[in-house]
Amino acid sequence: MNNLAVINEHAFDNAATGSQSKYSQLKTHYDSKHKISWSLMNSNPRPCFTPTLLAELNNYVGEVKQEMVESNGQKYDYLVLASDVEGVFNLGGDLGMFSSAIKKGDREGLLAYATACIDVLYQNIVHMESDLTTISLVQGDALGGGFETALSSNVLIAERGSKMGLPEVLFNLFPGMGAYSLLSRKVGTSLAEKIILSGKIYDAEELYEMGIVDILAEQGEGELALYKYIKSANRAANSHQALRKVKDLSNPISYKELMDIVKIWVEAAFNLTSKDLRMMDRLVLRQNMKVAK
Repeated sequence: MNNLAVINEHAFDNAATGSQSKYSQLKTHYDSKHKISWSLMNSNPRPCFTPTLLAELNNYVGEVKQEMVESNGQKYDYLVLASDVEGVFNLGGDLGMFSSAIKKGDREGLLAYATACIDVLYQNIVHMESDLTTISLVQGDALGGGFETALSSNVLIAERGSKMGLPEVLFNLFPGMGAYSLLSRKVGTSLAEKIILSGKIYDAEELYEMGIVDILAEQGEGELALYKYIKSANRAANSHQALRKVKDLSNPISYKELMDIVKIWVEAAFNLTSKDLRMMDRLVLRQNMKVAK
């Protein structure tokens, strides 16, 4: 992510901004002026959803929910998920771990990993079951599970030039952590299937035209666009909050739906051939090379 530094009048007030360093793959900052919690992903060895990052995100969600209860819903108005890795939001699932689990026949381990993914995703969809708004700020590549996570936020902001897509079909699998549920509700079943089965990587501009990206920011101006959105939303807070509640009621995504799809995904993963797994391993190598540059 670009530096969370001075952005005109929207700059962080360092004196009023708390930060936590207890996580190893997640940085969190609290902007008390705007009541925003920022969480910045930075996982190793690749910017993907490692088991460590997932555990830290799930722990963070629990803390946010507890703080909202203790503050009678006053602590946060916005939760922003972004990246601390230049040019990458998140590259998705831990393909190395997938490949290893499949080769070892570890269904339990793969299901546990996938469940941790949808635990994070679901809480983002239902905005921590609190009266706040979740926002994904994409300033680089968001692939596979990274794209699914960006889609799960109530608001998706992406900078021009960012790349997003679901490449799972390249190794004969499908994105099983919410892609179909989220895309079909946003753009319809036909386009959702087309996006999933194409394996195409889209520009943020294309996804904005489709209605998938909510706010298209100029390159390098993602944070500025986010603060402009918050300023606008705060001016009509009652309208925005009421509309979010209407969206929650009219087209809900249940945890059971996500879990049932995950089980299908695990079974499909164990139907992959040796050729498919070799392709998965090659993608891991490409990710490693991309990060090393």
